[in-house]
Amino acid sequence: MADARFLFITLDCQEPERLATFWSALLDTPVEESMDGGRFVFLAAGEGLPTICLQRVSEAKSVKNRMHLDLLVDDLDVATARIAELGGSWPGGEHTLEQFRWRTVLDPEGNEFDIATGDT
Repeated sequence: MADARFLFITLDCQEPERLATFWSALLDTPVEESMDGGRFVFLAAGEGLPTICLQRVSEAKSVKNRMHLDLLVDDLDVATARIAELGGSWPGGEHTLEQFRWRTVLDPEGNEFDIATGDT
């Protein structure tokens, strides 16, 4: 047996309920539960999606994330528009590497994640 097993991905944030709404809509997965008076909010795992935990912290995000999510999308422009509609943003810039094109976008609290098109 491995020394460790995957439990969930945790994202520190100041407003877990607000970010839960954003991520739930973007990933089309329900908010599963809330614990400790809303300090932890969990999004349900699904096919190809681990459980995501949004954890309230007191400090605002101040530097680039050391780890981020990479999401496969059908169309970068459509996905970018949807992210903006949900309260996220795209500071600009697009990258290409072999068959992949991607954009680094931000959730409503400024956490970076990538949206990409290409063959996996």
